[in-house]
Amino acid sequence: MTDGPIRVLICEDQQLIRAGYVAVLGAQPDMEVVGQAENGRDALTEIGRLRPDVVVMDIQLPLLDGIEVTRRVAGPQAVKPAKVLVVTTFNVGQYVYDALRAGASGFLLKDAPLDELADGVRTVARGESLLSPAVTRTLIGRYADRVQPVTPTGGPLDRLAPRELEVLKLIAGGLSNAEIAAELVLGVETVKTYVSRILTKLDLRDRVQAVVLAYRTGLVSAAG
Repeated sequence: MTDGPIRVLICEDQQLIRAGYVAVLGAQPDMEVVGQAENGRDALTEIGRLRPDVVVMDIQLPLLDGIEVTRRVAGPQAVKPAKVLVVTTFNVGQYVYDALRAGASGFLLKDAPLDELADGVRTVARGESLLSPAVTRTLIGRYADRVQPVTPTGGPLDRLAPRELEVLKLIAGGLSNAEIAAELVLGVETVKTYVSRILTKLDLRDRVQAVVLAYRTGLVSAAG
């Protein structure tokens, strides 16, 4: 996380919502709104020009949608991946999974309280993922099975020890570190160590990518 204020770029086509984001985030003592973009093409330009710490990204941007913008700036091909916090609504749930696969660090619902947006920006800026357990279970679980799973045998999951596989399953279920610790009767710090090992062994950036991989490999499924 940066030593100075968190530099935020807001990508949102609706002026009223964008203004609300600017007002709330700009009022935070530890944040600075460095730019705005009202369409996907401008978003790409501004992200490249400003190099913000966190990008608040709407999915339904004109000219170039937020998923494609996220893929270009945060996906595997990005030279310096941006940290993207996607904002969306329940009625476009299938796009949320696509956004996470594209490299987003997490997402919030547009009808969430605005103070949750500020907390979300801080979470993403710290390099952590933002996945609400309830939303993870209903959205990720519902749409992840639409992606053709790869065969686990001989795949990346073979790198994990049995206990690490247990932890990964619980991560994919939307459990927090504290909940995983309670489930497995472990200390929270021990769980953090397991999570770090999992991400390192699987060459993943954060918990979001771990959830996606768990579904794609068939370790977990929408049916449980």
